[in-house]
Amino acid sequence: MTRLFPLTRAPGIADHASRWLSGERWPEAPPRRASTVMLVRDGAAGVEVFLLRRVAQMAFAPSTMVFPGGGVDPRDSEPDLPWSGPSASEWSQRLGCAEAEARMFVAAAVREVFEECGVLLASPAVNDPGGPLADVGDPRWRGIRDGLVQHRLSLTDVLSSEGLVMRTDLIVAKAHWLTPVFEPRRFDTWFFAALMPGHQVADGNTSEADHAAWFDPAQLLEAYADGDAMMMPPTVVCVEQVRDAASANAFVRHADHLPLIVSEIIDTPEGPAMTMVER
Repeated sequence: MTRLFPLTRAPGIADHASRWLSGERWPEAPPRRASTVMLVRDGAAGVEVFLLRRVAQMAFAPSTMVFPGGGVDPRDSEPDLPWSGPSASEWSQRLGCAEAEARMFVAAAVREVFEECGVLLASPAVNDPGGPLADVGDPRWRGIRDGLVQHRLSLTDVLSSEGLVMRTDLIVAKAHWLTPVFEPRRFDTWFFAALMPGHQVADGNTSEADHAAWFDPAQLLEAYADGDAMMMPPTVVCVEQVRDAASANAFVRHADHLPLIVSEIIDTPEGPAMTMVER
């Protein structure tokens, strides 16, 4: 049976989708590479996942619940980026893309989750592999985050100056989605997952969100079904997977099957809806 996602649950794309379905056409926008990260932890009632609600003024997916993430920065591919864990070559095999692309997707995931919620998946370079992560509780790290957000610093700059290495063993690939062809802003996005570090704190200190919190996935999906929480199809599918996980550790495993998934618009008796298509 075809999975349907009513447009009423994702109003940020409803206008463009409806116009496209009616036969209107415009030039197809080239997709921008992006990475997003599902931070998970074990809660009292099961696995919890961290999400942000994008501010209403955002051009893409306003007022929508999302995981921390964003577009790739060209500097994410810098060859001298301090790196520990599976190599860019190994990641390229996992993601099925060129090594330079894999390096950018992985680095963007680590950078974005730090920029948007203050979680840094990096360790002191002097530690053995698997050592404790960096302590980013000092107030000066707020300025470092701002430097990344404002593009005054690259991830390489931050890690090198702080004597840290990016821990690519702490993230796993979970899904690969492409924004629908009718959207004027399109993203070729890899969805990663990571365990929430025990001594760090995830926050919502980003100008792109007006709310951030840890969510019980079942409760969030219920709110989505009731129209009280807006989510795009990729987010819905990923939150469902978190809901079904036995534990946070069990969820943070590489997906066995990583096809490119595209949302397409169709008309239904109940109105326009999105479907998932594997490419």
